[in-house]
Amino acid sequence: MADQSLRGFLEMVERDFPEELVRIKEPVERTDITPTVFEFERAGRSPVIVFERVEGFEHSVVTNIAGNRKLLAVCLGVEPGELPAAYKDRCQNYFPVEIAESAPWREVVIEGDDVDLNKLPIPFHFPIDAAPYITAGQIVARDPETGVDTTGFHRLMLAGKNRLGVSLHSRRRMYHFHQKAEARGEPLQAAVSIGVHPVHYMGSMAYHYPPGVRKYEIIGALFGEPYRVAKCGTDGLEVPEGAEIVLEGEILNDVHEPEGPFGEFTGYASYRSTQNVFVVKRVYMRKDAIFHSVASGMSADHILISCVSREAEILNTLRRNLPNVISVHVPSNTAGALLAIVQMKKTAEGQPQQAIMAALGTEFYCKCVVVVDEDVDIFNLSDVAWAVITRTRAEKDINFIHGAMGAILDPISDPEDHTLTKIGIDATKPAGRDFAERLEISEEQRERVRGILESAGVQL
Repeated sequence: MADQSLRGFLEMVERDFPEELVRIKEPVERTDITPTVFEFERAGRSPVIVFERVEGFEHSVVTNIAGNRKLLAVCLGVEPGELPAAYKDRCQNYFPVEIAESAPWREVVIEGDDVDLNKLPIPFHFPIDAAPYITAGQIVARDPETGVDTTGFHRLMLAGKNRLGVSLHSRRRMYHFHQKAEARGEPLQAAVSIGVHPVHYMGSMAYHYPPGVRKYEIIGALFGEPYRVAKCGTDGLEVPEGAEIVLEGEILNDVHEPEGPFGEFTGYASYRSTQNVFVVKRVYMRKDAIFHSVASGMSADHILISCVSREAEILNTLRRNLPNVISVHVPSNTAGALLAIVQMKKTAEGQPQQAIMAALGTEFYCKCVVVVDEDVDIFNLSDVAWAVITRTRAEKDINFIHGAMGAILDPISDPEDHTLTKIGIDATKPAGRDFAERLEISEEQRERVRGILESAGVQL
């Protein structure tokens, strides 16, 4: 069986892709962790980063485990270009969980007055943040009516020894679970897992699935085998066997406290919050627990997996009626879900408009869809911009959809109802007539030039 733990992933990367793992042995402050990720991104790199010494804390910190498309593809055993299709196909083959009798995170148990979250190396991500934030905390809770659980990321602000401010995504299941519990006059029993495998991260970001399906079953589908979980004390909730740290507690009912601001995926500070409160009653952890953090803001670590899941969902929708759609890309460096690029082999006019409408109908976060021909590299925004500026006829090929539902965190959406105007751009060549021929350099010629440069001692 596969090693489904964060540690198993780190061992694989260090063994097979040592250039993609950086260990920093020098002492750092917790304010240094997320900025380090962005410095690597500015240099065109996205390695997994382990901080072995964080000033004032015992635990090491790992970040950026999900910022590298190549490593995510390796986790599914495919090439990077095949990642959305593999994600789409596997997410539909659910596996029931396997319940483990014990788990490494039970080695240390802290409860009652001894709980002190200040001892965890929770990073300060941006100066605008109201407090240190747990960003890699996977909250699990059950629907009070059906008993079906879900798991996902919700930002957790350090608010006291045993208290975390939490903003529940108001259009996702956890928010509705809490509303149901609150209607009964009860808190929502919950647990937070910190330190999970990237495949768990990927499965937790699946958005479209039947209400009776558990996220753990989708995660198992991505692993290709049952996901191993273990029960914790809070209401018998199940959490990943391979987790590093588990926080047990409850999300209070009828209690709201200030939470935020926080540096969100849009690249802006977010002051929006459901202002919920998570009270931690018990902490479990491995003796040498690694604290996992997701770099916040517009980092690939924060956005890339949601991009892949949205690529998969849009691709799934488009191919039902447009089999000539080749691929979909949702770039992380344009705030993730807000832009989708569709590559197709157009066989008739009107197909790009069909693709635009279907894509916007599939993913409400998306507010701009660009459709390009098969000769355009959708992973190269310069190539996409070239296609837009040389193949788009503004009077015919740009479409506006007014009053559409947008993302609540999108700073341009209406502050009252969160609607906005969405745009579809047909950047494909006009059909039915000759069009300007694109200049190309053959791969043979490129290889010849590379050989010349290598002989001359020139490094590209």
